[in-house]
Amino acid sequence: MARQGLSRALVTASWLAEAVRAGRVGAGLRVLDASWYPPKERNARQEFRERHIPGASFFDIEECRDKSSPYDFMLPSESHFADYVGALGVSNDTHVVVYDGDEVGTFYAPRAWWMFRAFGHKEVSVLNGGFKNWVKEGHPVTAEVTQPTPAVFKARLNRALVKTFEEMVQNVSSLKFQVVDSRPEGRFRGTELDQGLESGHIPGAVNIPFHSFLSETGHEKSIEEIQEIFREKKVDLSKPLTATCRKGVTACQIALAAFLCGKRDVAVYDGSWSEWFHRAPPHYKVSESKRSK
Repeated sequence: MARQGLSRALVTASWLAEAVRAGRVGAGLRVLDASWYPPKERNARQEFRERHIPGASFFDIEECRDKSSPYDFMLPSESHFADYVGALGVSNDTHVVVYDGDEVGTFYAPRAWWMFRAFGHKEVSVLNGGFKNWVKEGHPVTAEVTQPTPAVFKARLNRALVKTFEEMVQNVSSLKFQVVDSRPEGRFRGTELDQGLESGHIPGAVNIPFHSFLSETGHEKSIEEIQEIFREKKVDLSKPLTATCRKGVTACQIALAAFLCGKRDVAVYDGSWSEWFHRAPPHYKVSESKRSK
């Protein structure tokens, strides 16, 4: 089962390069650049215009989200997601490959991967190693922006893959599911600010920084290595598991890593620490910091 999960959730740069060369990018295979960067650091859309994988479209996470929410990148409605990806030429029969250009190898692509899965799409994969390794391996890039033929996508939210604030609060006492936090250790412990917020974690959560699952080159580690990481943190992949982070992005790396091990039902707390910090009572924010909560 794990091997099937590996082939389904990840594709290699060589596999995608062959698909590009063979002209298979189209209605049956769509490639999406899901890059996002802090505005003052890099401009994802501009970088896409300058160079991207041939045939790729830009998946703008700023547009494909719930803009009415006070929290970053919350899931959009079913109709919003369906309209957005349909305009990118994605139908329910399309194999979608997502990637991003982050220097770590993969950062936002797993979020897009999880979003597709949350809305019922099974044929979605992450480009292993991301755009930086695509370029490093000498595969083609282009500045030509193609206009995909719009398609019809029907979205149905799988609520089992999404946790709400209320469900997370209930779990503090019920312990119905394990919680893994993918943020850096300092932010998890509360010893450093979390993008401007006081930091800390949800009671009972376990910390596995998302980069633990990536090799030095930016590729996903082997299934055996991933399984060992979970074992070392005493996370039981045979039991319910929810991932969290700062804003529901790197939490999706936890879901992807578990998926590679054959566990396909990891939920993501969409609001993550951004919501928890603002809504949870003080005693539900565990921190080693001396700052008052």
